[in-house]
Amino acid sequence: MTRVVGVTGLWLWGSVCGAELPAEKPNATTYCCPAHEHGVLDLKLDYDLIKKRIQEEHDSASLLPLDQFGIWRYRAMLPLPYMPSSPKTPFIPPLGLLVGCTPLTSAPATLVSELNLKELWFKDDGRNPTGSLKDRASALIVAKAQSEKREIISTASTGNAAAALAGMCASANQKCVIFVPYTAPEAKQTQLVMYGADVVLVKGTYDDAFDLCLSACKKFGWYCRNTGYNPFTSEGKKTVSFEICEQLWRRHHTPNGDEMKFETPDLIFVSVGDGNIVSGVHTGFKNLLALGYIDKLPKIIGVQSTGSRAVAEAWSSRVDLKTDPDDMKLTPISCDTLADSISAGLPRDPIRAARAARGTEGQYVQVADTEILVAMRELARATGIFSEPAAACAYAGLLKLSKEQPLLCAGKTAVVLLTGNGLKDIANAKKAVAVDLSKVSLVPPGGIEAVEKLFPPRQDVPATAPAKRSTPKNKNKNKNKKATPSTNETQQAQQKRAPSPLSTTQPASKKPHKKT
Repeated sequence: MTRVVGVTGLWLWGSVCGAELPAEKPNATTYCCPAHEHGVLDLKLDYDLIKKRIQEEHDSASLLPLDQFGIWRYRAMLPLPYMPSSPKTPFIPPLGLLVGCTPLTSAPATLVSELNLKELWFKDDGRNPTGSLKDRASALIVAKAQSEKREIISTASTGNAAAALAGMCASANQKCVIFVPYTAPEAKQTQLVMYGADVVLVKGTYDDAFDLCLSACKKFGWYCRNTGYNPFTSEGKKTVSFEICEQLWRRHHTPNGDEMKFETPDLIFVSVGDGNIVSGVHTGFKNLLALGYIDKLPKIIGVQSTGSRAVAEAWSSRVDLKTDPDDMKLTPISCDTLADSISAGLPRDPIRAARAARGTEGQYVQVADTEILVAMRELARATGIFSEPAAACAYAGLLKLSKEQPLLCAGKTAVVLLTGNGLKDIANAKKAVAVDLSKVSLVPPGGIEAVEKLFPPRQDVPATAPAKRSTPKNKNKNKNKKATPSTNETQQAQQKRAPSPLSTTQPASKKPHKKT
């Protein structure tokens, strides 16, 4: 069957199953494969033209700095009308917010050693404007919708995708309607209203909200951003792979200005719910490989909660999701996990999610909610990064596999992708530190005695009494004249005097003083 038949600008449409697609009409949107209702589309790129444009930007010194433009640094690789830049015509980002350019943080050496790794890095996407990786997808969606002059954008979400869309729309003066299950954390619901979105709480699950959003978009003609339905969401999310590889190269080399070079890790751990983030991560690495910027794909390790494990079970059962259309619809499961951002009883992008692991010789691992809570606490205390449960799920997967499959990690460079900020779910953060919170003490103002009881002197450090100074004998009987000690007496006094604990001056003698 013909895999590519339609062309949108420089971007070629192709479906998961390879079904033939009609050419897209202007301002008409194709979301899924016409032959299979739930077949998410892949976008095929013109790699030769992309390389040409990037080389032109490099030669003209017009590559956009990552720290100033974020994901738009990679605009030549994104499915939007290409906007070249020059000193005379500077590039203007479609949105006012800086999306991307999140830190790649190295783990402490002790932690790296404990896990038997060569290097360990944390990509903290909780540092995006609305606190999650999904800002990347929403930024691209808003830019695309505005290029098509869409009046309203809508999405269904457990919270993060909704907040991301609401925030991006606010920065671009774009209307949006959000469908959220009523069980979404209060902090996330408040964030939506703060951005001015029209919010619809659904008395049901995320899957119920998803289906209702689809119906509304079809009925009212809204542009649908739904994850695993709109093919452009993973195109925005793939930019995290670009950043990881470029930042990793810059950590190991000295860059020449804004040159664009990349280096892949050996392993990357990704939390999985609907499957769209991990498929986007996979797409990003495949783009870099096809462009010749990297020479290998990292092994992608998908991590799911045991309470939301549909993709992991499909992967472990070795169901051929690529060729059998009947297996595209997974059997819905009843979700029971505190990691709301990856709670999906019916994943909407399971085919490409499973392919991400298989296509990179990776795997899936399941972790319990208790392991996620432990990972939240240990991650924060080891690195200072506060992540929500869904993000810490990826770290829980690394901790588990380092014990169960030590050879997988031995001597490898690993990256843990952290997708959301911990402040988004304080209720579960409290569960992670419940024992410690119970030990927090309340003291009155000026209650120094109470504080002293909380922090008593260490018993293993004996208090040292100040050394007594020798008083030299005064041989002069004149009371009005100060006595001057002899040279021998001065030396004896100095030998008896204990050195100051604040002193950084080394003693003149090479022999250390004996403790008395």
